[in-house]
Amino acid sequence: MDQARTTISKIFNGEPRSYTRFNLTQNMEGDNSQVEMKLSSDMDEEVEANGVGENMNQHNGPYYPSKLSQRSPRNICFIVIGILLLFISGYLIGYLSHGGKNNTKPVTCPDTVENIPLVADAPVFLDWSDIRALLKKKLTTSNIKNTLREFSSANHQAGTSGDEALANNIVEKFKALRMAPWTDEHYVKIEVPSSSNNRVLFRGNAVGSTEGFLAYSAARTAEGPALYAHYGRSEDFRRLEDLKVDVNGKVVLVRAGKIGFAEKVANAERLNASAVLIYPDLVDYKINYDTALFGHVHLGTGDPYTPGFPSFNHTQFPPARSSGLPNIPAQTITMRQATEIMKKMGGQDSRDWSDGLLRDVLYRLGDDGDVITVEVNNVLTEKKIHNVFGVIKGYVDADQYVVIGAQRDAWGSGYARSTVGTSLLVELAKTITNMIKNDGLKPKRSIVFASWSAGEFGHVGATEWLEGYLTSLNMKVVSYISLDGVVSGSESFKASASPLLYELIASTMKQVSSPIDETKSLHEHFSASNWENSIIEPMGLSDSIYTFQTFSGVPSFSFRFTSSSKLYPYGTFEDTEQNLDRYTSDKTVKLAKAAGEVAGLVTLRLVHDHLIRLNVAKYTNLIHKYVSQISSKVETLQGSGRLPNNLTVLWLLSAQGSYDRATSALVTAIRNSNLDDLEQCRIINNRIMRVEGNLLSPFVSPRESAFRHILLGSGEHTLAALLDHLNTIKEGLESANVDQFKNQFALATWTIQGCANALAGEVWDLDNQI
Repeated sequence: MDQARTTISKIFNGEPRSYTRFNLTQNMEGDNSQVEMKLSSDMDEEVEANGVGENMNQHNGPYYPSKLSQRSPRNICFIVIGILLLFISGYLIGYLSHGGKNNTKPVTCPDTVENIPLVADAPVFLDWSDIRALLKKKLTTSNIKNTLREFSSANHQAGTSGDEALANNIVEKFKALRMAPWTDEHYVKIEVPSSSNNRVLFRGNAVGSTEGFLAYSAARTAEGPALYAHYGRSEDFRRLEDLKVDVNGKVVLVRAGKIGFAEKVANAERLNASAVLIYPDLVDYKINYDTALFGHVHLGTGDPYTPGFPSFNHTQFPPARSSGLPNIPAQTITMRQATEIMKKMGGQDSRDWSDGLLRDVLYRLGDDGDVITVEVNNVLTEKKIHNVFGVIKGYVDADQYVVIGAQRDAWGSGYARSTVGTSLLVELAKTITNMIKNDGLKPKRSIVFASWSAGEFGHVGATEWLEGYLTSLNMKVVSYISLDGVVSGSESFKASASPLLYELIASTMKQVSSPIDETKSLHEHFSASNWENSIIEPMGLSDSIYTFQTFSGVPSFSFRFTSSSKLYPYGTFEDTEQNLDRYTSDKTVKLAKAAGEVAGLVTLRLVHDHLIRLNVAKYTNLIHKYVSQISSKVETLQGSGRLPNNLTVLWLLSAQGSYDRATSALVTAIRNSNLDDLEQCRIINNRIMRVEGNLLSPFVSPRESAFRHILLGSGEHTLAALLDHLNTIKEGLESANVDQFKNQFALATWTIQGCANALAGEVWDLDNQI
């Protein structure tokens, strides 16, 4: 009777709907109610990652998911009726039993609640400290060394037998681990050199051998006077304009480095250059004088002849061509070829561009007599490529997953470019499955391991997969982690990532020992006083995560141990095991283990915690920065009469405020939620996972403008483009268009507002203040 009364009282008196460790103490002064939370150590970190809970009490112990939180009003009614029926039945049985023989065995109740399991057969999840220790112990340098040896290959260019052999090896590895591997195949168009070699002539004479090449260059012959343009960046071409040097019709010579090959060619083509030659300079590279460079010049990613849609076999589409393909020829030349040309060039002194180290070269800008002919004979061909996948399925939210991937192909051996990453991919798969089988690891979410092909041609394999599943990925993929090029030196640690992941990256670096000085963590060894300034780099088009981040709206993370002084010779035949050992001072395997721990811990943290460790508040500062700059420039241009006074920035400020309020509301919701309730966590996680995808502009076609992220992408829809347009209006350039700016301004505003609305929750939670 007492137990029945207690149960009924709990139902009607509003006791929390599920088992909880929370002690709620309500302050009767209205909105300033206090919530005291006592959480496990894991939960403390989860809440802290979302901007909450810096001084929580810590309790270690296994977690049991609650199944008592699914009470609807209908279920409550059934419970009440059931209890009443049990009460009446018990009363009648007791009454009747007193009138008969009193020989029945008394029914005993358990003395304590410990005798009753909270949830039958509930999975017990390991503490985070145990998971971290297991990964460090099981991911060994000896295993990594053996796998590196197994996957090292002299030739595995995309679509070749060497590439396919590596793919088959990975499939067998995943099968042995019972990871249910699968592959998808694509028929993609890539460019390769023809039997007629590309040629470069200076003043009518052939200049050396042209073994290297740039895929997707325009295949034709062009001629014009030579013009030295430093690294071919936008600021370099602006300087030439300031010097009254005309780029029109010139063959532009630029150094490799600073930005990607495709961006250099696009910058030159925009100013009507006739061709582009790219060479490595000793100031940036430590390579042989005759080392050839390989790469591509597609200002985009994926197969440029299926822009915005996947190149699956038998898919029928009309002929298409990416707008990012250049219309001028582009070719790489060696340092020896560059020296032969540039030491004979005339023209004015390039001044501070004379910091190069080519022998006997004065680095002059060139004059009209320095005529160069560039002949490109690349051939477009169709290749079948395979992406390989394996999965470890989660125990709670199997439909949400972290993808960890690595490029498999390379020019030549590509040891640092692909072998290290592919080996770590396989070793992490082995290590995590071993932890599940032998140590009781039970990831809540799934982990997908992906081996991509045709990465050297612009992340073609990864992009085609994303295009094939674009509509669902940003609500299923929690994050993408890249293993491409994770070791290319030992002097510094660099990362590029979604701001949502910054705090998780920082905390992970504190948990991994430096391979250079094991008495320090990575954070202590490589970070200066300002962590973000010393570690985080801008995300560029050539970054392996750029498509995931800006095309698919998936929070992504890439990183590398690298050299501070010289660029590693990616895209050359000098990317070998021996060369990498020289760049790492023979610490390649140790650095690879540390890189594996970083990637593994970030992955496991994202699939282990109840709340996904993505800090939505980190975008607040970035949005504030852009809005402040735009607002200031608009006011200045209105004061000078270049913008009409009826253009108001209040909408943009209001959208920014909506995002701020939505972030604060989410933090409050997390504070006041029962984080032992898996369904409640899932609802919050869905709000968190919407952020990145909703920062993709819905007003542009992914086929026409692939990188739709308004903060990190590229195109007229971005906030950076708004600032650039304001500068063109200020300078009175012909490209300035006030009506177009007003349209871009409105669409960017509504993109931010839409993201804020999705983050805020359900429609009844929106303030609609805009």
